[in-house]
Amino acid sequence: MTTTDDPAESERNAAEVIEAVPQDDGTKRQGARGRPPGMNSISWVTLALMTTASVASLRPSPAMAIYGLAAIFLYLLPAVVFLLPTALVGAELASGWTGGIYRWVSEALGKPLGFLAVWCQFAMTIAYYPSLLAYVASTFAYVIDPSLAENGLYVAIVIIVVYWTGVWISSRGTKTVAGLSSFGLVIGTLIPGVLLVVLGIVFLGQGNPSAQPMSPDHWLPPWTGLASLVLIVNNFLSYAGMEMNGVHVSSLKHPKREYPKSMFLATGLVLLIFILPALAIAWVMPSKELSLTAGLMQAFQAFFDHFHIGWMTKVVGIMLVMAALGGMLTWLAGPAKGLVLLSRQEGYLPPALQRFNRYGTPQNIMIAQGVITTLIGVLYAFSDDVSSAYWMFSVITVQIYLIAYLLMFVAVVKLRKTQPEVERGFRVPAVAWVAGIGFVASVVALVIGFVPPDQFGNQPLWRYLLIVGGGLLFLGLAIPAALLKYRKPSWVHPDHRDTAVPE
Repeated sequence: MTTTDDPAESERNAAEVIEAVPQDDGTKRQGARGRPPGMNSISWVTLALMTTASVASLRPSPAMAIYGLAAIFLYLLPAVVFLLPTALVGAELASGWTGGIYRWVSEALGKPLGFLAVWCQFAMTIAYYPSLLAYVASTFAYVIDPSLAENGLYVAIVIIVVYWTGVWISSRGTKTVAGLSSFGLVIGTLIPGVLLVVLGIVFLGQGNPSAQPMSPDHWLPPWTGLASLVLIVNNFLSYAGMEMNGVHVSSLKHPKREYPKSMFLATGLVLLIFILPALAIAWVMPSKELSLTAGLMQAFQAFFDHFHIGWMTKVVGIMLVMAALGGMLTWLAGPAKGLVLLSRQEGYLPPALQRFNRYGTPQNIMIAQGVITTLIGVLYAFSDDVSSAYWMFSVITVQIYLIAYLLMFVAVVKLRKTQPEVERGFRVPAVAWVAGIGFVASVVALVIGFVPPDQFGNQPLWRYLLIVGGGLLFLGLAIPAALLKYRKPSWVHPDHRDTAVPE
């Protein structure tokens, strides 16, 4: 799955799970047939723009703005070792096997690990919602009262109320969600991003000094150990989802030549959208004063106050909140629906969690997910440092997601050896090297996530490790292990009991 704001993407990912179960009748080796050239085709530039729209966001900008000019390097590094490998590997797998990551991993490594991969795509959202809504709360604080941005009780209330409101909206069907999400993407991401960069350029053009050094000797971040680079982990979450647009590879006229061009263009555009706003924030906000949740609004307020249009802060705040809420609504139903469809076929979830309401929404599992989200939200009420809490849950999100990516990188190499005859619309050149680089980068990101950043040096180490390690083990490993161990044949939905394939 991906952190995309594209509702069609989430719906497609959920629907593809219907075809996710590997068959034993020989048909599995036919792969996913590509469309004939020219039939419903799209250009490689169009695919690049689609990919850019599904990945780019303003939310991670404050975390990288703390590094100033070094943000460029810290965005480029994971782009090369993670963003491109996931995009290329995802294209080969998607053009060879329908069904998404469950099908890919199941074909290569077996159904239990296939379930672990798809579970992690779902479970990461449990930690993702609190961090996203903490950002929403801090951003909206600048509309009502900026002093609330670091108030734990206020943030907790917003997380709980907004999440359950989102569940209610999502339970009414997808049309409403699609409209809100698409509108939020344009109004709350593209326009504020361009505005922030333009304000920054004008600010510097007037002769104002940058709040953070921009000289060439600051190209690399100062090295004080791993803690000085931990915030780079956030970029792995920012780039997550690049591989999902690989499903469109068969729509290109010449996939082998055009897909790499499309991904390189998309990578360049994504980097611009990430880097320029981060630099603009660094031009006006000293790193020591930046909040990871409210940093974007801090920069806008500083710029607007400088240009004597302070009233615009509230307007932009509302726009940013709309974008974030649109993204949340897209995610609420998509991953849960995919997991439920798969569980109906394979019996991975108890029957009570497999039910859909009359609008086709998996309401029960969303409510169960909401209980955990609520408990996490309550933790914010007891936090005296909202930025620290936000970072810890962001790390948990990344680490859970990275488990799925690790399995995907192994799967593409294994399938190249065990099923070389499967027709693929695109083949990764030097696949072992590309997948190996992505695998190692993912392991490194997962490990350094356990190191507290320099910015939170006053936090007790045991508490950081307990929350981050406990979150990863409980949400990412313990729950799926228990479901696999205790699942029963009766958990398979009646419509699928005659067609279920034994492991």
